[in-house]
Amino acid sequence: MDDYIDPQARCPGPESLRPDAVIIEGRTHNGHACRIVDNTCSVAREDLVEVLNGLIAARRFGMAALSARGGQTLVIGRPEATHVQFGDTLYRLLLYPYEARIERF
Repeated sequence: MDDYIDPQARCPGPESLRPDAVIIEGRTHNGHACRIVDNTCSVAREDLVEVLNGLIAARRFGMAALSARGGQTLVIGRPEATHVQFGDTLYRLLLYPYEARIERF
């Protein structure tokens, strides 16, 4: 997960969600609420649950300190960006401290 994303970016608010966005909620290994949001409304719920459970098992949720490549400043809670594929379609996956969001490229 090392694609560039604005280091000042914060988890988007509810205004950036589609009204029909699919949201699956869970709990991290230490009991914090977390969720995966399919803002494309095109991924099967079973696939979303599988990705959410995988992120929880890998302990990917929570506060983390990351620096931009070559940077010397750590930014707490900086989102990570990568991609995920479901079927033949590739999506953008944004990982915030307690939310994973699936968007179209």
